[in-house]
Amino acid sequence: MKLKKEYFILAAILVALILYLALHRSNRTHYQLPELSEVTGKHISKLEITTAGNSIIFNQKDNTWKIEPKGYRADSTKIKNMLNVIEKLKLTALVSESKNYIRYDLSNDKNIHVKAWQSKTLLREFDIGKTAPTYKHTFVKIPDDPNVYHARGDFRRNFDRSVNDFRDKTVLSYAQNTIQGIKLTHEEKTISLSRKEIPETLPEKKDAPAAKASKETKTKTVWEDTKGHEVAPFKVSSLLSFLNSLECERYLDDLKKEDFKNPIYSVTLKGEKEYSLLVFAKKDENAKNYSAISSENESPFSLSDTQVDTIKSKFDEILNVKEI
Repeated sequence: MKLKKEYFILAAILVALILYLALHRSNRTHYQLPELSEVTGKHISKLEITTAGNSIIFNQKDNTWKIEPKGYRADSTKIKNMLNVIEKLKLTALVSESKNYIRYDLSNDKNIHVKAWQSKTLLREFDIGKTAPTYKHTFVKIPDDPNVYHARGDFRRNFDRSVNDFRDKTVLSYAQNTIQGIKLTHEEKTISLSRKEIPETLPEKKDAPAAKASKETKTKTVWEDTKGHEVAPFKVSSLLSFLNSLECERYLDDLKKEDFKNPIYSVTLKGEKEYSLLVFAKKDENAKNYSAISSENESPFSLSDTQVDTIKSKFDEILNVKEI
């Protein structure tokens, strides 16, 4: 009887322990996460991102995102990444109720405050903190709620940028297959090229019946200078490919196009319209960038040494053309 009583007591203790652990765990995880309203990224027409009191405002005009108040064209990919985060924002766990925001970079001097509107209607508002140690979540806070939450994804870097970082750095872009004429100048040396389509005769097929045997023709593209010298098509294609969708290092908004004279490199392309790029000598030989201007951008900008060295090498290949 005594042994049975001890077994009964041990069983009761074990049951109590199991119930305690189960209830304790339930108390820790049983909470209601806030439900965020649905937002569709394509409906958003205005964004505001504020960091340490400094705001960047984006407005969509004629299907193009502009950075206000200057109206700079924004990088469409970077805007798309932000809209994707805003649309898919999902809270996955409660992290803290302590109101200790410093440890999560959610204090006013560290957080990124995001607002998104459709016309005048505020669709989404939240604060972004630092990335969680897992790198799979980001600490966030939502309005009228003192708690800190995990949001799915590592996305702070999509918003943590300057105006210059958000700007579209593309300074020259065109449909390459529409270019019919090219003029290149390097200091005192100039060459003009024109694109021509000439017929190319193919050899007869040996196995074709005699009655049906005929010479097939098609055209090939050639580039010629004003003296009729041909330039290898791959050299021209290589230059056009490099210049197409060319991106600058940064914009020189404190300068005007009129401030620049006597380019060391210039290229003019004739296609659907005329495109131009002018590169200027460094004022300081220790400078790491070259100043440049383009017909496709209102602001002067800088190109890296590497970019200009590539332009130089492709120019030289063409400027040293020989009759073939």
